[in-house]
Amino acid sequence: MKKNILIIGTMSAFIFMGCGSDNTTSNPVKLGDKLYHDKSLSKDKTMACATCHELDHGLIDPRPTNLSLGASLGDDLVSIADRNAPTASYAQFIPEFHFDEEEGLFIGGQFLDGRATNLKAQAKQPFLNPVEMNMPNEESVVARVQENASYVLSLKKIYGEDIFASTEKAYDAIADTIAQFEKSEKFAPFSSKFDKVMKGEATFTEAENRGFALFNGKAQCNACHPAEGTNAHFTDFSYDNLGVPVNHALRDANGVGSGFVDVGLYGNIAVNDKDLKGAFRVSTLRNIAVTAPYMHNGLFKDLATVIHFYNTRDVKGAMNPETGAGWEKGEVEATKNDEELGNLGLSAEDEADIVAFLRTLTDEKYEHLMP
Repeated sequence: MKKNILIIGTMSAFIFMGCGSDNTTSNPVKLGDKLYHDKSLSKDKTMACATCHELDHGLIDPRPTNLSLGASLGDDLVSIADRNAPTASYAQFIPEFHFDEEEGLFIGGQFLDGRATNLKAQAKQPFLNPVEMNMPNEESVVARVQENASYVLSLKKIYGEDIFASTEKAYDAIADTIAQFEKSEKFAPFSSKFDKVMKGEATFTEAENRGFALFNGKAQCNACHPAEGTNAHFTDFSYDNLGVPVNHALRDANGVGSGFVDVGLYGNIAVNDKDLKGAFRVSTLRNIAVTAPYMHNGLFKDLATVIHFYNTRDVKGAMNPETGAGWEKGEVEATKNDEELGNLGLSAEDEADIVAFLRTLTDEKYEHLMP
């Protein structure tokens, strides 16, 4: 949000800055909406939460750097991340990060490595990430918020008059409002064709129907992306190493270097199992047709390429249709999943049918974005 400047006398300026009742709110969701979209909360005032998770674009980053390289440009307009910013669609349903003793699996958590326990914890991190919003510390974020009088009054209404007595409490409150906004229906409308079919309000085409059968059968997609139940999430929230190759173009652009290896979940301080190197959280497939680029590093630009990769990753002579070359080895090859993907034996028609089905997971608001 750009800072507005208006000098028409002290009283009019005071009202313009947001101290009138029309600009304040006791609703944390409404305040979270404002903070989510406010670029002034980044160091150079060029980036907001919405920059990488835009509501009108499937809650991804629609800017050229992300679409071409696979990761987002930072607030300084120079830095580039090393992972693709996942869609914020349906993130509210991701359980808190934990180890499921019965399943023997790590489950949930925000970010692709689960390093933030929940949405509120997640909302705190981009502000301070040097390749994202690049603010130096929590105090600086709170100070920026305090520059807006309506934010101050709203936070006091919601969290108490003494909310700014503690930087820690104020920062927590700021993150909480953003998390509350991200839990609103805007982020999870369940309005796709799939949802309508499940309610008896629409019918799959023949290709979509075949794709759904393959999804739940031969292709084994449902092993990690279960489609059962009302308002299915299309993820089991677990972690898996898909054997995704390095995104060389991204690494060349962001300067991370060829020697770096993204170990995914294994980099989470709660994890010490080396067999989990290269594993990333299983993402929802809702809105998958409009949330390119794909994979944790944004390597693939086309959904059809992703399906072909799952199908033929380990097939000798199989080609990456985006490069015309064979599939490269995974960044962390030793621990990749070779039981549920890599050589599925699907035909070209099967692959196309699965893509047709996946397109039905697009919420009504985003249907016009489908390629």
